[in-house]
Amino acid sequence: MSDTPLPPFRARSLAAQAMGRIEPVTRAVVAPLHVSTTFLRDPDNGYSSGFSYARPDNATVREAESVIAMLEEAPAGALLFGSGMAAATAVFSALEPGDHVVAPTVMYWALKRWLREELPRRQIAVDFVAMDDLDALRAALRPGTTKLVWIETPGNPLWTVTDIAAAARLAHTAGARLAVDSTAASPIHTRPLTLGADIVMHSATKILNGHSDVVAGVLAGAEADDFWSRLVTLRAGGGAILGPFEAYLLMRSLRTLPLRAAAQSASAAELARRFQAHPAVSAVLYPGLPEDPGHAIAARQMEGGFGFMLSIRVAAGEAAAIATAARVRLWKRATSLGGVESLIEHRASVEGPGSPCPPDLLRLSVGLEDIDDLFDDLDTALRGGDSPGAA
Repeated sequence: MSDTPLPPFRARSLAAQAMGRIEPVTRAVVAPLHVSTTFLRDPDNGYSSGFSYARPDNATVREAESVIAMLEEAPAGALLFGSGMAAATAVFSALEPGDHVVAPTVMYWALKRWLREELPRRQIAVDFVAMDDLDALRAALRPGTTKLVWIETPGNPLWTVTDIAAAARLAHTAGARLAVDSTAASPIHTRPLTLGADIVMHSATKILNGHSDVVAGVLAGAEADDFWSRLVTLRAGGGAILGPFEAYLLMRSLRTLPLRAAAQSASAAELARRFQAHPAVSAVLYPGLPEDPGHAIAARQMEGGFGFMLSIRVAAGEAAAIATAARVRLWKRATSLGGVESLIEHRASVEGPGSPCPPDLLRLSVGLEDIDDLFDDLDTALRGGDSPGAA
């Protein structure tokens, strides 16, 4: 694709046009799908094209990475991986034996389980703290030994908010890097690198792709330093790069991300307000609500909305929450989040023993359906009846 310097258009414009690049041979406005696994050497055995083999690099992957790096304002660029877990675990795999990590008590459960099981085997210590409590984070840091602070904000599934700028200052004072899982915010609402973070991670499976048809992960970096180079090497050596077809689909989705994220966030905020007054709901967890404990910080570090995720706690308890999820018709009972279809999940059942998730909680991923249909369907289910779409 053409690398002609682009005018200083806004992020939404650049995303819609995939950075405005034009394929130089056919003049196509959509980048071609590059599937070749190997590339021709020059007569002197060099690779003047910049490509040698598909495991470390791919042109289609580069296109999607360039848009994500633009959205995240990432000077080091972005690296796409075959899943969110592959991206996240690469960061921890770049650490050395004897290093110390601080991570959130409330975070994506699969990654927390991996940290508990795998880091001790690598002789890396990890402490879990409530990241919305800066005093707890400060107390957990071991200056000179703590090499990574990992935060997730808003934190799945309670949607707790961590002050990114303050966490960055604490981490850097201790000699550690700050990495932020910003999956639930998306770069449309939060850009952690501009707030002092060193690395931002997304499960691109979620709203970045948004169509429930791609599994992907991404890292974006503030500085192309030795640690970032280590991540590049780990991805290449481990064969963790995203496939070209998945990158092509992701690139398609990134073009509409600003519109989707804004619409889904607006619907989530409206649903949060409506369910606050619902007699069957004891609490609504959503940082966009003024009453939410994390609202002030969220309002400071999020823009244009507070994300597409919320949770409700069912007043009648765990059994009623499970029964509610069983009665919905428009909402889909499924794991994942950020898609154009709305999902509902009894999260404690999924996470199992040891989960900090309350047993009466239902996690809601808000899609692009009509807001009144979404409310009516869940309202009916909460009240114990069949939804309007029932047979």
